[in-house]
Amino acid sequence: MSIHSESRPSLLSQLLQVPVIVAALGYLVDMYDLFLFSVVRVPSLKALNVPDDQLLTEGITLLNYQMAGMLIGGVLWGVIADKKGRLSVLFGSIIMYSLANIGNGFVTSLDQYAILRFIAGVGLAGELGAGITLVTEVLPKEIRGYGTTLVATLGVLGAILAYFVADLFAWRISYFVGGGMGLLLLVLRFNVFESGIFDKVKEKAVDKGNVLMILTNWKRLSKYLMAILIGLPIWFVVGILITFSPEFGIAKGVDGINAGKAVMLAFSGQVFGDIVSGLLSQYLKSRKKVIGLFIILSLAMVVGYLLIPITDPFSFYTLCALLGFCNGYWTLFITIAAELFGTNLRATVATTVPNFVRGATIPLAALFVQFKPDIGVIQSGLLLGVGTSAVALLALYFIEETFTKDMDFIEKEE
Repeated sequence: MSIHSESRPSLLSQLLQVPVIVAALGYLVDMYDLFLFSVVRVPSLKALNVPDDQLLTEGITLLNYQMAGMLIGGVLWGVIADKKGRLSVLFGSIIMYSLANIGNGFVTSLDQYAILRFIAGVGLAGELGAGITLVTEVLPKEIRGYGTTLVATLGVLGAILAYFVADLFAWRISYFVGGGMGLLLLVLRFNVFESGIFDKVKEKAVDKGNVLMILTNWKRLSKYLMAILIGLPIWFVVGILITFSPEFGIAKGVDGINAGKAVMLAFSGQVFGDIVSGLLSQYLKSRKKVIGLFIILSLAMVVGYLLIPITDPFSFYTLCALLGFCNGYWTLFITIAAELFGTNLRATVATTVPNFVRGATIPLAALFVQFKPDIGVIQSGLLLGVGTSAVALLALYFIEETFTKDMDFIEKEE
């Protein structure tokens, strides 16, 4: 039997370890809840008697509550994951956002909706970072890119699932489905084992989950900030261009655009983008080269989405799908953030970085609303799209390559 034939089962068995599968399914439920609001925004707000001319404004307000919760939750869960273990977050976060999801199905006022979106945001913040951290520590460095690609791919399928569930059921039932899936997944998590790398550090007398170690050390802080900046274009596309696709459609002269369908198509495209970027990264043995390529592709599609003259919904939805594909470096972005830092800070970084990127929706939405009256919807989107991409490429230039980096190291006080 050849060496290659012997290695294939070993590779597959490592990728299909329980922590990897459970992390992937957790991210699926996470993304379902995260983007369900984008899908049901209009029908849920109309059901709460919000006038048509306030759907955008109230939608942004509720989105900001959710993102504020994710900012706070990112720090909270990241610190807990580094101090108490990755599994503590995988249990705590899913309980919180599953119950909040169910609560969203019972809301009768905007105030209740806002509070529950905030609570859901806090819970959602811990899922991806803890999952990616666990996967990068469980798998060998040669194949951890495949593992994180699997996690992100199943996760993005959750956003697609949100569309189909919301299409089949009323918006309240859609929230109940998300909460129920989370509680079912909770049962599977009792079979997950902790990262061996974390177990070794847990017994050592080192500072774990200390945010000040990042904030008070310029080298760490600069790496941390650059990791956040390279992810900005992703959430600009998701949080602005796709979430408010009906408004962009009207500005381009295309009426009847359904936000839920735009989200579903964009994330269908992102599934393939994440797969391609992950496999290409393994082939080129580089995170930076592939991230740079996808940032450039994303910018090109942002320009196309906003400026290509179209008049029919089919063409608009096609652009949404292509935009999603070009936006497909979410996995690599979080993986590189996790790989930049030692075990005692890794979960804090991997959990807070994507949530600060998600939280960037708040200032980006505020800028979009501020620019819109003076230069219009299209030009506002173009200005922010070019700006976020330029900042991301600059940050990527200065960040280190992490593809071959060993994960078994710690950050020390200096």
